[in-house]
Amino acid sequence: MTITVCKPAANAHWRWISLFVVLAGFGVALLASITTGAVSLSLQETWQALMSPLSHRPLSATEQFHAQIVWDLRLPRLFTAMIVGASLATCGAAMQGLFGNPLADPGIVGVSSGASLGAIIVVVLQLSMFGSWTLPLGAFLAGIATTGVIYAIARPGKTSHADASLLLIGIAINAICGSATGFLTYLASAEQLQNITFWSMGSLASAKWLTVGITLLPAIAGIALLIAWSTPLDLLALGNRQARHLGVDVRALQRRLIFITALLVAAAVSFNGTIGFVGLVVPHLARLLVGPGHRKLIPSAALGGALLVILADIAARTLDAPSELPIGMIIGSLGGPFFLWMMWRKRQR
Repeated sequence: MTITVCKPAANAHWRWISLFVVLAGFGVALLASITTGAVSLSLQETWQALMSPLSHRPLSATEQFHAQIVWDLRLPRLFTAMIVGASLATCGAAMQGLFGNPLADPGIVGVSSGASLGAIIVVVLQLSMFGSWTLPLGAFLAGIATTGVIYAIARPGKTSHADASLLLIGIAINAICGSATGFLTYLASAEQLQNITFWSMGSLASAKWLTVGITLLPAIAGIALLIAWSTPLDLLALGNRQARHLGVDVRALQRRLIFITALLVAAAVSFNGTIGFVGLVVPHLARLLVGPGHRKLIPSAALGGALLVILADIAARTLDAPSELPIGMIIGSLGGPFFLWMMWRKRQR
């Protein structure tokens, strides 16, 4: 009897401690992202660089150099990492809730594979009608188009098996995009192959204030909408039929979720390349922390996704400085073992 009463309190206590640890780690990661890199900065130098726009005295050459590093390089990368991580993680949480499948992630709807194919087409065919914007624009449009094709074939909401069909068709389209990507890679020159490889493995090296501004508004709007749809997502856990009886327009909800997910993921990967496993790993960790309710799960996933990508970006910049490792490779090296552990844990249960 005593154990039954105390257990919820103990779980709540553990969750509050875990949340405090995550928030503290997030603050440390923010600071480390600004201070570490090929050029390390002390806390005093970092503070001076951050305050340099408000300084009323002439800056020395060293202070100008530090200010340029912080404001032109590291802060845009930091905000980009937060946007990408939060977008991918919240989309993963929403897709897992939509399909009732813990293995669903944003890649299921075809955005990542379609965006990758679009970017490789731009590189191999040497398209440049929009200048430096051609590659991200091509990746964005191809990702959205791929999602549209999958949705048009699966027609979710039409039948009771539409959710399973969407997953299977998404896997098939991803395989087709992968084959086309392999063929174009075979045709690419050595220089093109290097660009394709680095882009397909993900990188935040192209982060600028302009790209931050372009991706920030879709990310804020998309995550806010996903939070607003938390209650219908919770009701979907009861099953589509039960959710309909409780007043949820399942078909309309599926359309909205797929569209918002495609928009968020396409915006995230179009400038930074394919970054996998964030949408798969982070929602599971967030559920351990806050439970399955989406009103808490989606903000927690956004925080965890941002933290994961920030840490991966720090590792990418420092493990082989001054060279830079692909961020997708670092996250994949963590996501793969986590995926195996998750499958083993599920089998043990």
